[in-house]
Amino acid sequence: MAAPQGACERRVVVTGLGVVSPVGQGKREFFDSLLAGRSGVVTISRFDASGFPVRIAAEVRGFDPTAFADRKAVKRMDRYAQLAVAAGMMAYGDASLSLSAEETRKCGVMIGSGIGGLQTFQDQTATLLRRGPARVSPFFIPMMIPNMASAHLSMALGLKGPISAACTACAASTNALGDAFEVIRRGDADIMLAGGAEAPVTETGVAGFAALRALSTRNDDPSGASRPFDAERDGFVMGEGAAVMVLEERGRAIRRGAHVYAEFLGYGMSADAFHLTEPDETGESPAAAMRMALAKAGIAPSQLDYINAHGTSTPLGDAMETRAIRLVMGAAADRVLVSSTKSMIGHCLGAAGAIEAVATVMSIAEGVVHPTINLVHPDPRCDLDFVPLIPRRASVRYAASNGFGFGGINASVVLGAPGD
Repeated sequence: MAAPQGACERRVVVTGLGVVSPVGQGKREFFDSLLAGRSGVVTISRFDASGFPVRIAAEVRGFDPTAFADRKAVKRMDRYAQLAVAAGMMAYGDASLSLSAEETRKCGVMIGSGIGGLQTFQDQTATLLRRGPARVSPFFIPMMIPNMASAHLSMALGLKGPISAACTACAASTNALGDAFEVIRRGDADIMLAGGAEAPVTETGVAGFAALRALSTRNDDPSGASRPFDAERDGFVMGEGAAVMVLEERGRAIRRGAHVYAEFLGYGMSADAFHLTEPDETGESPAAAMRMALAKAGIAPSQLDYINAHGTSTPLGDAMETRAIRLVMGAAADRVLVSSTKSMIGHCLGAAGAIEAVATVMSIAEGVVHPTINLVHPDPRCDLDFVPLIPRRASVRYAASNGFGFGGINASVVLGAPGD
């Protein structure tokens, strides 16, 4: 495993995983569904979408927030925060953490969200317009703002270390993971619960993204609508969900006998400085983020075994990411395995990076890469090994996970098998 780059930089490992997704709750159900190629895209049931141009989304179904928080607390959370608390509690339990009062000062939370409490914003705006300002809830702002998922999780577990919330569109939870990694690496915390949450399947969310012409309109074929890297892709499918990882200083994890899934090795960021919503088709800035993550990890691009692609199923985005990967990988690009979790769970916006990072860690831990489903007619511009249709057994020593967002925000993280 790569050595730390400086005397003050500490190694960071992954010791807990929690996920609430359109294809399953908990790491086992989630990853088994991915390996089975199961789509979570359905006809929207959260509201009447019959008059909308887009009537499909990847919904989290069968979710009971009161299994993770008391009813009073649940009523004061937007759905995105409920999902985050659930994923966080799962991860905390999975890591078998038991912290003293002193240790809680060195355990923090960073949950990213691209939008935050969209359902609350929509509902309270409607209340304002229909019934006047006196009827707006006093919890409107605390339920809406994007940092409240971090706040609720820290309060639920009594964690008093560093707390923050990345709000960088679809790169938000990749940024949150990377930022938490850096917090531990520099010694400001020993443990961080990091990830992302999003609940955008609302009337305003679907209408807004549909107006951008960003969404697939395959309303009659929900399970086939998200098709990254396929020549017939026509846009992404909106999804919802949350994922949280427990990141821990390696020495501490070893001393307490924690199960280590993977080592968190590197993190990179860059900006396109190009367009509000469209990617720079050259792929140069996303490539720069990937190179930065690899450099911090201390590994060569040719050592990557797997890349969990941002892979949204948009015409421009998928072609750009393919180009970026080729810029980074060079001659090794034809060897590396690449797949898109979004082919099954849709695009969970600010939560996407964390959910996909959990899938990446599971691939490292179990030696298998989930497929990109619906990749039936490969786009000639997307000419990598995207693991089409069926999973692939593979030794995954090093892997990267990409997250790119509106505004030209690029982030990439590198993870590896537990080392000496």
